[in-house]
Amino acid sequence: MFSDFCKRLKCIILTTTTMRLPEWIKTGNIIGEHKTKKVLRSHGVSTVCEEARCPNKGLCFSKPTATFMILGDSCTRNCGFCSVDSSRPALPDPLEPEKIALASKEMELRYVVITSVTRDDLPDGGAGRFAETIRMVRRHLPKAGIEVLTPDFLGSMEALKIVLDAGPDVFNHNIETVARLYSQVRPQAVYMRSLEVLTAASEMAPSIPTKSGLMVGLGETSDEVASVMRDMRSAGCRILTIGQYLRPGRENLPVVEYIHPEVFDRYRETALKLGFSSVASGPLVRSSMNAEEMYSTSIYRSTSDK
Repeated sequence: MFSDFCKRLKCIILTTTTMRLPEWIKTGNIIGEHKTKKVLRSHGVSTVCEEARCPNKGLCFSKPTATFMILGDSCTRNCGFCSVDSSRPALPDPLEPEKIALASKEMELRYVVITSVTRDDLPDGGAGRFAETIRMVRRHLPKAGIEVLTPDFLGSMEALKIVLDAGPDVFNHNIETVARLYSQVRPQAVYMRSLEVLTAASEMAPSIPTKSGLMVGLGETSDEVASVMRDMRSAGCRILTIGQYLRPGRENLPVVEYIHPEVFDRYRETALKLGFSSVASGPLVRSSMNAEEMYSTSIYRSTSDK
């Protein structure tokens, strides 16, 4: 009882005081430019890199690489960790798939990541738009790898099948946080529903690797993180990313704790022991960061284990 009180008190102290950003979080300035941003603007497409204020944007844009965000830039949900606008969404742009395909071709991408805002207002949750975008990218870049990072589609198996039938190389759905924190971090989502999405994806399309991601630093315990990883593996998840939660704006949840890099190393070791074929764990790791390399590692390890 007293220990629980101490934990809550620690959480209150940490979240109500201004914590200095540790050195291992600072990214510095990326020297040099690439045409990435110019290409994105010329084709009128959005990226989660910009909309979610990703700390790695400068690094990724200098490579180039980008994670395209479809279905507009307004979300029907209002998650505590996310900076994406949650106002009433507009109708999706019918030319969006082709714009993304042409931008990807102009950027000469070898690996294309497609994500979206959550569109609970659409009958299929936007699944058809994911499928259409996959097919359009394949038409213009037949040799490129394609990864999708989807919402939960309110648990619709029909919507999930639409996306998988389009044949992405990787299916990603982020769990984001531990079950205990869902009511604060993802109040309109359901922990078990997200696990069911991963399970169904693994069963519907066993040849397509499933992937998921976690944020830490929101007040979770290491035991809870290990528990989520076990749940993910039971759901058939093969690729895992773990990164530090960083508060994108004052209206978002505060950071409870900055996790030390050594802890991220331990999380990675635990995940590999649990059987994940590819794991990225570090303060600045994000779900789509180094996505191509993680996919390649996963395929290599899965093949070598046979």
